[in-house]
Amino acid sequence: MKKYIAAIVLLVCSSLNAQVQFEAKVSKSTLGLNERLRIDFMMNVDGDNFVKPSFEGFRIVAGPSQQVSQSWVNGRSSFEKVYSYILLPNQKGTLVIKQAAIEFNGQIYKTAPVKINVTEATQQPRDPNDSQVSADENLYLVADVSKTNPYINEPITVVYKLYFANIGISNLGELTKPKYNDFWSQNIEIKQLAAEEGMFKGQNYRYIVLKKVVLYPQKSGKLKIEPLSLAVDVQLPTNQRDMFGRMVLTETTQRVSAGAKTITVKPLPESGKPENFTGAVGSFDFKVTPSKTDLKNGESLDLVVSVTGKGNLKLFSLPKPVVPNALEMYDAVHSEDISTPLSGMSGKMSDSYTIIPQYRGNYPVKPMLFSYFDLDSRTYKTLRSPEIMIHILDGPSPADSSATAGNKNKIAAVEEFKTIKSKTNLVTIDKEDFFGSNLFIGLLVLPFLLVPIIVLFKKKKEAMDGDISGNRIRMNNRLAKKYLSVAKKQINNKELFYIALEKAMHNFLKAKLHIETSEMSKNNIQELLLSRNAKPEAVNDFIVLTENCEVARYAPSSSVTIQQDFDKAVYIIAALEKQIA
Repeated sequence: MKKYIAAIVLLVCSSLNAQVQFEAKVSKSTLGLNERLRIDFMMNVDGDNFVKPSFEGFRIVAGPSQQVSQSWVNGRSSFEKVYSYILLPNQKGTLVIKQAAIEFNGQIYKTAPVKINVTEATQQPRDPNDSQVSADENLYLVADVSKTNPYINEPITVVYKLYFANIGISNLGELTKPKYNDFWSQNIEIKQLAAEEGMFKGQNYRYIVLKKVVLYPQKSGKLKIEPLSLAVDVQLPTNQRDMFGRMVLTETTQRVSAGAKTITVKPLPESGKPENFTGAVGSFDFKVTPSKTDLKNGESLDLVVSVTGKGNLKLFSLPKPVVPNALEMYDAVHSEDISTPLSGMSGKMSDSYTIIPQYRGNYPVKPMLFSYFDLDSRTYKTLRSPEIMIHILDGPSPADSSATAGNKNKIAAVEEFKTIKSKTNLVTIDKEDFFGSNLFIGLLVLPFLLVPIIVLFKKKKEAMDGDISGNRIRMNNRLAKKYLSVAKKQINNKELFYIALEKAMHNFLKAKLHIETSEMSKNNIQELLLSRNAKPEAVNDFIVLTENCEVARYAPSSSVTIQQDFDKAVYIIAALEKQIA
């Protein structure tokens, strides 16, 4: 009888387990690089602890959105729960969406992996009401190159501009970074993104300067600058209006690329190249300056070799002075005062040599030569410093050097043996005994005075520690107010509000994760927060809101939207504060 009961129980359990369905469904299995993909994780039970896949190779555009439905038909109930995401591929090829997982009745259920084939960007239909077409015609990413046929070490500039018209933009996501192989590069800092008016393709556009770079080509031939690519969330106007008469906007994500650039670099001419040429290109002034020329015995001088002007100052070496053997010269101390604006490097660099004379007399420092390639005349120029005469007014002469060396040896031999003292004078030292002193008594009484203070402090701390929920609420609210107080003051000024809100989010990360602003990449923030037990939904909301602050001030918005973003920030900071370990 027991065997039959066990068999029935196993049969019922297996049938219940067989009824659990959890699968992933996609809107399409093949899509273009500029198309979106919808994926639904569907289950017929109310599973807990949903864990999404990493979506490697995709960018989450929207989601997760959750839907739950339940119905009764002919006495039978049906249940469905769906988690949905909108994805945008980051690369071509065959991408795999890995398994998602849920927990139900103590067991883990997973979906099967899904393969997606991503092809080249598809041609969009030319329907004038199609949002994608409107975005294509009103959004451009351009790389302005100052010169495409420079000499080696001649500066060129690349300025990346995002042009847009009749649309709103937000959430600029960098997909691919430009690469400057075989170039010396210097990024020009842009402190704040600002929209400007300008002409593009014969029409009025607004544009944002995203990046400025100064490049110095290091070899001749055709050099390629890899493109900058962005994913931009675009708000497009429609023909519809809401109940208040305002135009309804639709949102989409648009990919834009500046395109690769080819720079044809000319070699420096071999004709007329000086032997002492070390690669200087630009326009320079050359000086050799001694701190003084008349010295007494034991004194030293500084000989400064300097180059000032405009050109590739950090990419060549200065000539080294040649001095007589009677002058001892130490290694140079190199210094630079160079700035790199968009027009290229300019400033001064120098080598300072300390010289110490050995004997009296007059000693010449030979003239020095410095050669550079002048971009204006396209010829080599050589600058020559004058001869410098160093006058040593006193001290030994070279003829006396051998006699002086002998005398030094005799003195050393005499000083090696000194007279031994035959008597010792001892002096009594009066020292007060520590025991019985005022300091001894004070240290002895001090612990007894501290006992009541320690007891009171301990009781107060135990009372505060006991109020766990109250402490947590007070701490979360205090942090939210601390980081967001400045943003709240600017809530009526859209641009200043989003600047303050972005700083507040960054300051929260600095305080909680102990990182600097330079380490705040999207992947690094996500990895650090997840490692501190933060929930994926809160992490995603934090990153989306932080990215939106950068350009939200240029997109159309209302006071209601600004208040919603502020409330969302308060909620996200309070939630992360509870979750972070």
